[in-house]
Amino acid sequence: MAKRKVIITCAVTGAIHTPSMSPHLPVTAEQIADAAIGAAEAGAAIVHLHARNPQDGRPDQTPEGFTPFLRVIKQRTDAVLNITTGGAPTMTIEERVRPAATHKPEVASLNMGSMNFGLFGMLNRFKEFQHPWEKEYLSDKGIIFRNSFADIEYILTTCAENNTRFEFECYDTAHLYNLKYFLDQGIVKAPLFVQTVFGLQGGIGAHPDDVLHMKRTADRLFGDQYQWSVLGAGRNQLPIAAMAAAMGGNVRVGLEDSLWAGPGKFAESNAQQVRLARQIIEGLGLEVATPDEAREILSLKGADKVAF
Repeated sequence: MAKRKVIITCAVTGAIHTPSMSPHLPVTAEQIADAAIGAAEAGAAIVHLHARNPQDGRPDQTPEGFTPFLRVIKQRTDAVLNITTGGAPTMTIEERVRPAATHKPEVASLNMGSMNFGLFGMLNRFKEFQHPWEKEYLSDKGIIFRNSFADIEYILTTCAENNTRFEFECYDTAHLYNLKYFLDQGIVKAPLFVQTVFGLQGGIGAHPDDVLHMKRTADRLFGDQYQWSVLGAGRNQLPIAAMAAAMGGNVRVGLEDSLWAGPGKFAESNAQQVRLARQIIEGLGLEVATPDEAREILSLKGADKVAF
């Protein structure tokens, strides 16, 4: 019997953690490219990408912010490149979709519902910041990450002609039902790549029962029409990865989601987190999917059909 292939996604920088939190967080285009290439070499089939202002590390959702590292990563690896449409929760929907609409990637991320977005808990651990925007951004208890039905449809229709498929980020069970609505309307098509997110303040928790509940709900709504993946925020990253891999899922790691490689131990690179996830997967007797295997599993259009 052929072994099941597990897709590892690595989200290398994101818009949650700020530069003062870890010396290993990629900020410049060169650092982001190196992080993505290292993650791919370690076994990530997909790299999930955000851009940052190279001076102060602020999230940057201009298409021009992505261009330098997209081209370098594509030249040096065959990994699937996934461009965020989440950006940061402080951005407009028009800002958020522009990089994916411009660069036409094989995969783009898409948040499937509005939610409170609480980053303020990080101030319990991190006290000193290099840049004024960091503390202001993290301490805001009024952030609502808006992803209305109109917003989601706007992103889907804007990218429809590009044949970009989506990493559907679901932070709670309601987001799975939102995705079912778009599936029933024929606006999205199987196979769905469903990324369930655990442990972020404002979304579902990270208890094993929460993971089981999301999986059961997705199974009931989508049956064999989806591929399941998980990400656990912070210290939950590897325990939830292990649980999901054992349950038949795929996994996402990376410094966007967690700065850690163990209790109190900073991950020194995204590649280190990929290697830790790979050890779990292979320890279960499973195989890590190559980029081309991930393309086949997710019915992607191929790297030759992007606009970078």
